[in-house]
Amino acid sequence: MIHVLVFALWVTLFLLAFGRGGVLAWSVGLAYLGYDAALQVFTGWQIRRIGRDPPPAGTDIDRLTLVVIVAAHNEATVLPDTLDALLNQADPPDEILIADDGSTDATAEILCDEHGFAVPPVGHVSDPVRVGSTALRWLRLPHGGKSAALNAALLRTSADIILTVDADTVPEVGAIGAVRQAFSREPELAAVTGVITPRCPPTPLGAAMQWFQTYEYIRNFLGRYAWMRVDCLQLISGAFAGFRRQAVTDVGGFDDACLVEDYELVARMRRFAGEQERDWRFRVLGDAQARTEAPASVGAFLRQRRRWFGGFLQTHWWYRGMVGDRRFGRLGTVMLPVKAIDTVAPLYGLTAFGLLIYFLATRDVAVLAPVLVVIAGKLVIDMAYGVWALRQYRRWVGDPCRASLPAAAAALVIEPVTFTLLLHAGAVLGWTAFLGGAHRWGPPSRG
Repeated sequence: MIHVLVFALWVTLFLLAFGRGGVLAWSVGLAYLGYDAALQVFTGWQIRRIGRDPPPAGTDIDRLTLVVIVAAHNEATVLPDTLDALLNQADPPDEILIADDGSTDATAEILCDEHGFAVPPVGHVSDPVRVGSTALRWLRLPHGGKSAALNAALLRTSADIILTVDADTVPEVGAIGAVRQAFSREPELAAVTGVITPRCPPTPLGAAMQWFQTYEYIRNFLGRYAWMRVDCLQLISGAFAGFRRQAVTDVGGFDDACLVEDYELVARMRRFAGEQERDWRFRVLGDAQARTEAPASVGAFLRQRRRWFGGFLQTHWWYRGMVGDRRFGRLGTVMLPVKAIDTVAPLYGLTAFGLLIYFLATRDVAVLAPVLVVIAGKLVIDMAYGVWALRQYRRWVGDPCRASLPAAAAALVIEPVTFTLLLHAGAVLGWTAFLGGAHRWGPPSRG
């Protein structure tokens, strides 16, 4: 129903472009900017005290055991840095389980040469190699995809907490300790995500892609914090995600039929908790930070966002029955309806941009003049909000120098005619993947 209403509104507003003069001819754009402004108001209100609120009430219980599962398929170039970071934590994990998903590169040689493993048979796990207080194990699997690798690893551990870390993700030194402490302090906690920062190779294009994605990630994680404040957090980034093992087992593990196994898992956990009346909680932790490899080219970026948006659509279609269901609290009555609108929002953005090009080509000054005034006003608001939000983000992550205030403002000016169009193009590709039933855990999308 939401999709039909939003699409019908789009048709109505689009037709105004050819039947009305003045700023109303760009009604699609006005709706697009208005929706964005509403989300800014919501997020701004929720993050106004970020970094100042005390941690959730609770007392530490017995030290929980924690295993890091690293699912890796042909990740030999990045895996050593990830393992080094995991082994050099202030609070090291009890176990690191490398779920080797049929790698055919130098992964085996690296594990044998650098950590002294003997190659286990396919389908088996190696004897542990002790590195300080951490047991390092190698689970060698036939290539079956990320979800299958995670599920195989899940069956081979009894730790209280599982932390999934992508092979190209490097946690900061205090990240694992922050995750362990959060679960120990709050027995109802079911899943957490850390704050992730993108990194690209130091090429000119890589630097530009990192610049745009850095500020996108900052906005996204502030948005997750805002939804968490109203108990609606659903996106737990699989690149660095902590789960109570029993909760994951209760819902059946990771689903290999979805393009985004992390997002789908949390949706299933949310549904299970609502149906079973369990007080499961989900949080984003500002003191659990990590760096991850991000796409450094346009092609790689579009492939990544095709998968992400396609999986987003998959998940919302599968769990559409939760929309409006009061058993799921504000998640069902507020957040999921908003996300249903998000699935169609790129159509509004692309149409608004296309109409601007049309009005420029036809030199329709009567429309362009007021529209440009509206756009200029929104850019001023965006820059003011963006600078303030970055200050809030810095307080949250405990780094007063994180990112650049002038660069954040500049990005917001440049993005509408560059990066935002890429995001919308990725969404269009995601719709094609969803409608075409595509599913594949492809090679890393980095460059």
